[in-house]
Amino acid sequence: MNAREKVITMLNPVRGLLALLCLLVASASSAHAFTIQEVTSPGGIKAWLVEEHAIPLMAMNYSFKGGTELEPAGKEGVSSFLTGMLDEGAGDMLSAEFQKKRDELAFRMSFDAGSDFFEGGFQTLTRNRDASTDLLRLAITAPRFDAEPLERVRQQFLLNVKEQEQDPQSIGWQAWMNEILPGDPYSRPDDGTEASISGISADDLRAAHRRIFNRDGLQVAVVGDITAAELGPLLDKVFGGLPEKAPDQPALPPAKPAMGPKLKVIERDMPQSVIAFGTEGIKRDDPDFIPAFVMAEILGSGGLTSLLSEEIREKRGLTYGVSYGLNPMGRGGLYAGSLQTKNESAGEALDAARDVIAKYAEQGPTQQELDEAKTFLTGSYALRFSSNAAIANQLLALQQQNLGIDYVQKRNALVEAVTLDQVKAQAKRLLHPDRLIVTVVGKPQGVK
Repeated sequence: MNAREKVITMLNPVRGLLALLCLLVASASSAHAFTIQEVTSPGGIKAWLVEEHAIPLMAMNYSFKGGTELEPAGKEGVSSFLTGMLDEGAGDMLSAEFQKKRDELAFRMSFDAGSDFFEGGFQTLTRNRDASTDLLRLAITAPRFDAEPLERVRQQFLLNVKEQEQDPQSIGWQAWMNEILPGDPYSRPDDGTEASISGISADDLRAAHRRIFNRDGLQVAVVGDITAAELGPLLDKVFGGLPEKAPDQPALPPAKPAMGPKLKVIERDMPQSVIAFGTEGIKRDDPDFIPAFVMAEILGSGGLTSLLSEEIREKRGLTYGVSYGLNPMGRGGLYAGSLQTKNESAGEALDAARDVIAKYAEQGPTQQELDEAKTFLTGSYALRFSSNAAIANQLLALQQQNLGIDYVQKRNALVEAVTLDQVKAQAKRLLHPDRLIVTVVGKPQGVK
């Protein structure tokens, strides 16, 4: 163990060991650094590509702008419903035939509807790439929405919604979103409600498909056994049949989080209380996002090594875990946290969280805490690129956040450059324990 490694482990035993592991991973990964190319297809579709020919696999992640926030009133969950229908038949192929062919080709295809983006993931063996992308093209451009699979998928989503409506964490977060963003599309449940899912028709799914799937909002990341020359025609094959633009629709205004303090208690007969809390945050394009990100890591985003966890979990034994971190979105940002504790200790745990946040807002971290966090954040960054699919996911996120094709190379230097004064300034700017919006699910005692 060299001098630097000894210092790291002395600073904080848990974070130190994690940081040391991350340093070793980063050192091993440095020998396998990858190059990101921007590829433009003959039809003008752009993608980021990392070639990796050691294994005969290709991963492709892609997204379309405009997620659940653009759903019509009363049709909440239609985007999520759509994710369940895109492998239920396409073109001339009925559901059973499509899924049988997918299984024969052994490719993976998935879809996810978020607030700002509708995303897709795809992985295929090189030898099956042509046939697999034929099916992907059909799923994206010509889904069927036949009656039998539609009703079957509807029942699956209704079951999921009913489970969420009984889950304390889902109840708490949904209530918190309603309190901090009342009336904003961000506060609507992404998976819809029992009433909205029950009323979604094939025509509603077709309308959602027209709204979402267009080349104007398309972003693509590809990693694996494919060259730039091969990728261009493949992009046109899969996505070239989509409309150039989405139907016209009014732009949504910026999200305006409500001001606290607020407290909402949702009584449930259960032995523990689930507590969600937070305030307004910042967007990813904020010029001080990196110092704010490091600030949040030290306070509550760093898992078991954070200040909140040390005080509430380690010293007082009030919870198994507490988190508090930035949540940047397209039209605004939130700073949100959660913890779970016994009903009898709900007030004590919440007061402890407020006290830690208040002290941190006033004093900020120590230089030692900042150094530990920066070492961990820079060392662990390599872990995000552990597979083709993971790399594709990261590259897509960078495109969605408009961070530039060189961000992977710049990111750790940006973190390293953060100063103690910058972190303290962001703590004063963003932390407002006297303005927390809090929702509690359970039978809490002592909350105020």
